[in-house]
Amino acid sequence: MAIAREAEPVGSLKEVREAGLDREDLLDVYRNMLVTRGVEERGHILYRQGKIPGSFYTGRGNEAAAVGVATAMGTDDVGTPLHRDMGVHITRGVEPWRIFAQYMGRADGPTKGKDGNVHMADSNLGLLAMVSHLPAMLPVAVGCALAFRIREESRVAVAWFGEGASARGDTHEGMNFAGVRQLPVVFICDNNQWAYSTPTHLQYATEHVADRAQSYGFEGVVVDGTDVLAVYREAKRAIEKARAGGGPTLVECLTLRMEGHAVHDDAFYVPKDMFEEWAKNDPIERFRTWLRDNADMSDEEEDEITAGVKRLLTESMRRADESPMPDPATLLDGVYATPEDLDTPHHK
Repeated sequence: MAIAREAEPVGSLKEVREAGLDREDLLDVYRNMLVTRGVEERGHILYRQGKIPGSFYTGRGNEAAAVGVATAMGTDDVGTPLHRDMGVHITRGVEPWRIFAQYMGRADGPTKGKDGNVHMADSNLGLLAMVSHLPAMLPVAVGCALAFRIREESRVAVAWFGEGASARGDTHEGMNFAGVRQLPVVFICDNNQWAYSTPTHLQYATEHVADRAQSYGFEGVVVDGTDVLAVYREAKRAIEKARAGGGPTLVECLTLRMEGHAVHDDAFYVPKDMFEEWAKNDPIERFRTWLRDNADMSDEEEDEITAGVKRLLTESMRRADESPMPDPATLLDGVYATPEDLDTPHHK
């Protein structure tokens, strides 16, 4: 039996305005979703051209969940997005050309060519780079939330994880500590229903991952991860609740990973009819239809947005391709703390 609250879809434009978004905000959300998918589609091209070292991971089908949550975050909030959350980087302001540079291991990427092609984040935008041990990022976000509490700062940490990562101990430890201390953190579960090739019924015994939240002493919410406005509304509620001292929330965004685990995986284990059913709720097409029906998005506006995104991505690809490879002499720069870095006590 489900325990977590199951969120309703967003209806009218009036409800959206009450949640804090005006019409221009809605068009920006749509633009960010288009850029997100466009970046990853062009990443596939770069991979096939042999320009991306290693494998390549995308979040096709997850654009609404990523952009919706990031849109709800405050400027001074921090987050730990993972490899399915490209929309978080785009929404927070990472320029696409720097992402392409990161893909290709160039010096102008966020990690300056020193980490995996999707292990990236711009700390100046309040984002912390992921590691391959994905659930390990939850205790990091909880640590940020604890620091905000100690410093009496009105800031919130947002921690992303997948339903597969929910089986790991660090997920439990992070949520348990956050619940005990009632810290200003929001946990976002990207439930794309397949942990690589393992389906959800072999991952957890509850009906929803969010059902676990009650055991940790805070609220769990399940939301349709293809509905960007519903995701935004629930993330906004959770973030502002945390900011006001109301403690954590676990928001589970239910989606489907519309590609394999990575480019080396053809997802043969996913039933064909499952792909076909979820394709009907493509998050970008779903929001496009909503904008046409509820926000009077015209043909001219849509064409302008689409053309602008194409120009941006084309120019970004060109600029990233001109970015140099990193200088081997800088290999250790930024990897180890310097004596100057240690002059300031860690608690300041």
